Amino acid sequence: MKKEAFQYPSLKARMKNEYRIILAAFVFILIADSIGQIEIPLGPGKLILFPIFYALILGVLSGPEVLKFFRKKEVKAASKLVIVAICPFIAKLGINAGASIEVVLSAGPALLLQEIGNLGTIFLALPFALLLGLKREAIGATHSINRESNLALITDIFGPDSPEARGSLSIYVVGGMVGTIYFGFLTTMTAAAGIFHPYALGMASGVGAGILMASATASITAIYPDMAAELSALASTSETLSGLTGIYVAIFIGIPLCQKLYTWLEPKFAKLRHEPSEALTRKAEEKVEEA
Repeated sequence: MKKEAFQYPSLKARMKNEYRIILAAFVFILIADSIGQIEIPLGPGKLILFPIFYALILGVLSGPEVLKFFRKKEVKAASKLVIVAICPFIAKLGINAGASIEVVLSAGPALLLQEIGNLGTIFLALPFALLLGLKREAIGATHSINRESNLALITDIFGPDSPEARGSLSIYVVGGMVGTIYFGFLTTMTAAAGIFHPYALGMASGVGAGILMASATASITAIYPDMAAELSALASTSETLSGLTGIYVAIFIGIPLCQKLYTWLEPKFAKLRHEPSEALTRKAEEKVEEA
């Protein structure tokens, strides 16, 4: 199948072909922002719906599979704009890193090393993704929490048209839609169980995604209102450190680990599903090229 290049001789030519995407995105932002944040009480805590949730829903409804406002070619063109749209967030991450260097140096080992603990989810998520039928998409989907910086990293390493980038983008979208609801619910249920200290829950709320941190923090501070200031400070510090350390953990550990597990597990799951192994086929092609 021929890949779309989406290269234009000028900005005017690009606007002529993609103006509907840009206008629709602007309208969706206005609608989502006008709705604002909605808080739904749930037991001792609360669920929070953020504007990104409504914007994503509007985007899904306008696609070729539902209302057909956009054609498939426009959908492919829009996917290339994602990395452009998140560049300001990446720049902001770098600015925050420089401004928060003292926080990083003064933080305790629990905060500094917490991102390493997130690697444990790979051993559950990647096999499950393969069981569902994903191939190399599983590497991008399961190497991290897949927010802006992780999506940019995967796109830079594997390319915007790669299966890994599609997997990362899919989790980015799903995380924006249901992640805030899930995090608010999970925090409420965990706090109600009384297993962990509130400070531990505050630290755990800073996962490297602002909207997910906000949802979790809102739920936990509603349960422990007398400790709201301390919990918010711990969550913010944890969020900053997760953003700083998470990208390096993904580069040096997360992605290589996913690639190694994929090479080992994919043939086994392919045999279980009675289908050709992509990993073995790829390995055979590489041997032929080397020969």
